[in-house]
Amino acid sequence: MTRGQVQDGDREEVALFIERHWQSRKVMSRGHEFYPHREQGLLERRDGDIVGLLTFHVEDKVMEILTLNSTLDGERIGSSLMLQAVEHARSEHWNRIWLTTTNDRLRAIKFYQRLGFRMTAVNVGVVDEARMQKPEIPLVGEGGVQIHDEIVMELPIEPYLDA
Repeated sequence: MTRGQVQDGDREEVALFIERHWQSRKVMSRGHEFYPHREQGLLERRDGDIVGLLTFHVEDKVMEILTLNSTLDGERIGSSLMLQAVEHARSEHWNRIWLTTTNDRLRAIKFYQRLGFRMTAVNVGVVDEARMQKPEIPLVGEGGVQIHDEIVMELPIEPYLDA
């Protein structure tokens, strides 16, 4: 097992991983297009293959999580990558981490809440609008729930305290 930051030599493999998990190399957040394989990221490999990937965009000392995927359920890969992201943001003196997820992803919402994230907004209908730019976004998601809205979740970053 190896963990680390996404390097330039990883970009094509990361793009294929994103495409496999998101049906495209493009993801949408707040109506904006992102290409996660071109952004910063953290990954975990086992036997040379990517088994976990977290990608993020940084603007004005704020980290936006774009994607988080693991190919192995129950291995705590997603938790490990999120904790690494928090530590990375703290070491860079960034102010907060935020992300969006869709209204059908109740399991993901619980996961982020357990890590300390709070819901800060609901962007009503934004997924319907995003489908115009990315038609492969499904109409129905987890548990048969229709996907229409984004849930915004945030985690403030506490600075290290000097001893």
